Amino acid sequence: MEKSYPHKKPQNVLVILVSTFVFFAFTALNDSDKYSSLTDEGFYSIDTTYTDSKLSGKEIYMQACANCHGTDGKGGSVKQLGLQTPPADFTDCDFASREPDGDWIAVAHQGGPTRGFSTEMPAFGEALSVEELQRVMNYVRTFCTNDNWPRGELNLPRALVTEKAYPEDEAVFSSFIDVENEGAVTNEIVYEQRFGIRNQIEIVFPFGYSQMPGGDWSGGHMGDLAVGVKRVVYHNYESGTIFSLTGEVILPTGDTATGFGKGTTVLEPFASFGQLLPAGGFIHVQTGLEYPMLKDKAEDEAFWRAALGKSFNPNPWGRTWSPMVEMLGSKELESGTEVHWDIVPQMQVTLNKRQHIMLNVGYRIPVDDAGRDSQFMVYILWDWFDGGFFEGW
Repeated sequence: MEKSYPHKKPQNVLVILVSTFVFFAFTALNDSDKYSSLTDEGFYSIDTTYTDSKLSGKEIYMQACANCHGTDGKGGSVKQLGLQTPPADFTDCDFASREPDGDWIAVAHQGGPTRGFSTEMPAFGEALSVEELQRVMNYVRTFCTNDNWPRGELNLPRALVTEKAYPEDEAVFSSFIDVENEGAVTNEIVYEQRFGIRNQIEIVFPFGYSQMPGGDWSGGHMGDLAVGVKRVVYHNYESGTIFSLTGEVILPTGDTATGFGKGTTVLEPFASFGQLLPAGGFIHVQTGLEYPMLKDKAEDEAFWRAALGKSFNPNPWGRTWSPMVEMLGSKELESGTEVHWDIVPQMQVTLNKRQHIMLNVGYRIPVDDAGRDSQFMVYILWDWFDGGFFEGW
């Protein structure tokens, strides 16, 4: 018996998509009362009243910070300082380049506990303004003398589908749940590890559960394992731009009988682009190709994805919220095939004080074909370089 699908109106969905993109673009470009733009001093994220201090960042650092962090930025001796936690080594580019100025300023302004760190880091909120701390940060950045390291400001919020350009140390558990027709739950465990200055290796472990035509569920199926290497080929903090290339190999480890595998090795090269926008806005763009080794198992396919979003903090030192909307397109490279379009409105939020555990929840809506399933999508992200999963709460 032929199934009937609920009626959808692609025109209405497209109107929603365009309206959402216009809204994000407008608020990102015009919400200057609460958020400031990119300036020569860096990216600000907090509205504040600046003081009239004329001291340079170096002068303030020498007066307020050098006793613990050292005049050379390497950090003083724990024994000599009588501390239990070693002060940060600002000359270690692998460490110092990863965090955006806003996180360092939050810790300096409010003290270590505001980001789940030691109480031995004092709060300078009553003594130094945010603007003065930004000057200090501009000086602290000079301790890392290798500009090849991408700055943490370019580590934009991760979308549900679109790959970001920044190389990262993180683990992500994702679930994609079909909500129409026969049910299916597809899960992914993604492990990413940075190596060298601009490189990252990524391993994807997919598995899932599917509903059979009779209604029974079949579970625990392994999907096609993927291994990829990312390389940042261009980044510029001043313009807020980052661009990377990735080569991925998808291995035929999945169960083809239940739809969790293609039955052939697939090569997937793609490019990723990230751009900071004024007032906390950002955009991701990804485009690539899929080349199956066995053409009788799968077709060549092109895909393109984009995510537009904006980050904000209702409490300047609290959680970061990042609403986003993704637009996804794909097409098999065979004459006569259609382009498939989807939109994915979503919201990412940091869960803990250190902001290295994040939740993203969204909904994938097919635009062009009422027969394709909508999906509820969610992930938990752990930026493990910043500490253990249960640290920083």
